[in-house]
Amino acid sequence: MKTLTLTRQELNRGSLILVNERYPLPESVAPERLTPFFGSGVLLERRTALVLENLFTALGCGASLISVSGYRTLEEQKQIYASSLAENGEAFTRKYVALPDCSEHQTGLAIDLALNREPVDFIRPCFPDEGICARFREKMISYGFIQRYPEGKENITGIAAEPWHFRYVGLPHAAIMQQHGFCLEEYIDYLHLFPADGRHLEIRIQNKNFEIFYQKTNESDGSVTLSLPSSLPFQVSGTNTGSCVVTLWR
Repeated sequence: MKTLTLTRQELNRGSLILVNERYPLPESVAPERLTPFFGSGVLLERRTALVLENLFTALGCGASLISVSGYRTLEEQKQIYASSLAENGEAFTRKYVALPDCSEHQTGLAIDLALNREPVDFIRPCFPDEGICARFREKMISYGFIQRYPEGKENITGIAAEPWHFRYVGLPHAAIMQQHGFCLEEYIDYLHLFPADGRHLEIRIQNKNFEIFYQKTNESDGSVTLSLPSSLPFQVSGTNTGSCVVTLWR
């Protein structure tokens, strides 16, 4: 076994970071962690961009789908929110635009996509459940992407159904969420059933064995100390809810 200690700042990142009105963004994304998606003006967190580019290439959808909005700064989110308030009113804006510092777009892990046809609505892009869009949804899970705001979960996410908004959570998490019909809030709660000192979640996804557990962070400084097998690949993601999630490849 080996011991690993992570600071609060190190746990303010990761593919399972939850950002919503209850759990605001813990800190801004460092510029060096961002990269243009396919060389466009849309920025994403580096791994998210790479995996999404691989997915686009596998589907051959580069000319059919366009990236509408990826990473946003706090100032950009403020401007979008204020603009929507002025143009669409408060009821519409609260349904489709997250409050500043409560937006997934500020993590670099989320992207809005649309069919490549005019006009493109910035707030509600067209992404129907047919053709290349349907094929994207079928394949995205195996690349670690989810539809972040599904229909029927509005009372949990606080956002209306958005079939155009996709979020990178990685594998095996995207597949587990699909199996159970979880949104991200529900999945984080579900993982609390598998604490570090109890029974872990063991699952086989895409011919790979995974072991997953959660660990509460230190209340005083937000750090965490983990005991991990020395020989196994692993990932640790903060959740922004006072815990982190450890994923082991068995």
